[in-house]
Amino acid sequence: MRSLDIAATGLQAQQTNVEVISNNIANMSTTGYKRRRAEFQDLIYENMRRVGSQSSDQGTVLPSGAQLGLGVRTAAVYRISEQGTLSQTGNRFDLAIRGNGYFPVTLPSGETAYTRAGSFGLAPDGTIVTADGYTVGGGIVVPAAARDVTINAAGEVLVKLDGQVNPQNVGRIQTVIFANEGGLEAIGDNMFLASPASGQEQTGTPGSVGYGQVMQGFLETSNVNVVQEITNLITAQRAYEMNSKVVTASDEMLSTLTRMR
Repeated sequence: MRSLDIAATGLQAQQTNVEVISNNIANMSTTGYKRRRAEFQDLIYENMRRVGSQSSDQGTVLPSGAQLGLGVRTAAVYRISEQGTLSQTGNRFDLAIRGNGYFPVTLPSGETAYTRAGSFGLAPDGTIVTADGYTVGGGIVVPAAARDVTINAAGEVLVKLDGQVNPQNVGRIQTVIFANEGGLEAIGDNMFLASPASGQEQTGTPGSVGYGQVMQGFLETSNVNVVQEITNLITAQRAYEMNSKVVTASDEMLSTLTRMR
């Protein structure tokens, strides 16, 4: 009885759907998190009567045929890259990108990762680093004697030193964009790696054409809409229940056959 196998694929698909939704809800307070959406495809069809096949010696053909679907499968889990709300923190090393772009981060392995979570700080030597201590944007060092640090919309890091009227430029935080953001590989810790699907990074100046502006003293919040996620969760739960009903009905039909004498 095919309905058992078909319903089983439906149960697996809705389980995946619930797992994606639960991950969205779990990360509703994660800085820079982008919500995910599961996408599904129907499985291959079994042709009981192939559409368009000849049905008589006179050359007549079947107008529709008979195809039996064999279930559903998970095709992809998309990342929705819409802008999250910018929340003001007042911390001078909290940075957000308003628009397109990612901050490049150097990992201990030497690889370059990318993040939208701009909750940065200073290492003991004054280098701007992530919360895990990874170097941001090529290694910009803020002097220990700096009385104030300003990071403008173009990513320039300007420090105010005693005895100087004009602030000193100690570097620029560059941002990068990709042809296909959805192709970035998530590795956790709010980090992504480039992949063949994302294409190569394109480094540019914040605020230039195609690149978002850097906002000092702000963090980008998660773009998860809790009301929408709860609605999606209820829908997935109902779909799971309906597939379980199919399993129950198929089992009862098989039981009827075993009771026949």
